[in-house]
Amino acid sequence: MRQKLNITEGIFPMPVLMVATYNDDGSVDVMNAAWGTMQERGNVALNLTESHKTVRNIKKRGAFTVSIADADHVVQADYFGVVSGNNEQHKFEKSGLTAERSELVDAPIIAEFPLCLECEFVEYQTNKYGVGVIGRVIRVTADEKVMVGDKVDMSLVNAIAFDPYTHGYYKISERVGEAFSDGLKLK
Repeated sequence: MRQKLNITEGIFPMPVLMVATYNDDGSVDVMNAAWGTMQERGNVALNLTESHKTVRNIKKRGAFTVSIADADHVVQADYFGVVSGNNEQHKFEKSGLTAERSELVDAPIIAEFPLCLECEFVEYQTNKYGVGVIGRVIRVTADEKVMVGDKVDMSLVNAIAFDPYTHGYYKISERVGEAFSDGLKLK
């Protein structure tokens, strides 16, 4: 028998995305965003409101990065979600993480997160069902420690996902099947 639940952000797993920008003074700003996805192969869609300092920075700078949070940095990832850049001027410095400047977009790459999408700002959607920030992916980089040959090994990324039902984080690291192949067994 199925039980009725309260309506919430009920899709699991939700990604734990670290969205990074530069502030007006050139310092690094990072926020935790679980409501984000690929809109199509080359575009990122982030459901973020304009009240976020990060969104204002994206609009001013025309760029941002999206990193995949990993289990080794769950404390910092959560911190970026519970502390607002609107209220804490030295938010990034307190995390203990480091950043380097992207060569292609005006946004920082957080060195400790293993996978990063460097994005150019396309538009901000404000309609009733809009998703907020749309960005075009200019380049994707990965730390060599998560690479096997020329491919990313997601089991090495140790990505984390957000559970909207209990507000937990889960490590996603075990491969359980082969996309576009396993289903062919039922053909």
